Amino acid sequence: MYIRFDAAADCCIEKTVISKSMLDVQRLTKTYRSGNQQLTVVKEISFSLPEASSCAIVGPSGSGKTTLIGLCAGLDQPTSGEVYLDGVHLGELNEDGRARVRNEIVGFVFQTFQLIPTLTALENVMVPLELRGQNDVREQAVELLKKVGLGERLGHYPAQLSGGEQQRVALARAFINRPKILFADEPTGNLDAETGKLVIERLFALNADSGTTLVLVTHDLELARRAQRVIRLKAGAIVDGE
Repeated sequence: MYIRFDAAADCCIEKTVISKSMLDVQRLTKTYRSGNQQLTVVKEISFSLPEASSCAIVGPSGSGKTTLIGLCAGLDQPTSGEVYLDGVHLGELNEDGRARVRNEIVGFVFQTFQLIPTLTALENVMVPLELRGQNDVREQAVELLKKVGLGERLGHYPAQLSGGEQQRVALARAFINRPKILFADEPTGNLDAETGKLVIERLFALNADSGTTLVLVTHDLELARRAQRVIRLKAGAIVDGE
């Protein structure tokens, strides 16, 4: 928000409200060489998401959904085009710089949970902040696990938890570093319908509490409609956006 005041009169004479972009994608393209052929996985994609918004990316298998969010998060580099994450041009950073941006403002939730099997639920949630060198993070981790309904499972290892419980641990871990943007790639893909619904309820609740921008990849159209915007991909290109 930009506000200009008349200092003498001590009153506002001009006010312009600007919605800040958390994610800005411009003509993004990703190609791979396969033998003598060039395969275009993401083609000329452009869109922008404001702070605290939610967006679902849908499309058939092989449409480029996971590749797209990998590019948006700086996990991979585009062949051409630009990505601005919280105003930072990822293309101007080296790998260490992109990793630093991810560590500071990005959260991830994956289909496969990716918990550390030798750590308890509580320890898994604490890891991101401990890697930053922060101490006394136990209280924050406990609070998040309570929010996802696992306050009684703090000392359990991943193998002692159901798939839905493991994904809820992953949700708590994703939010502990207070990310400005969260990328969730098929977060219910390995769960049954009832368990998946519970996980999604927890995800949207945590997202609302934190004001995080949410980018959700899903094949579930009913779930996608819960987002404020839906982007549909086919053969690597946007075919419809709401």
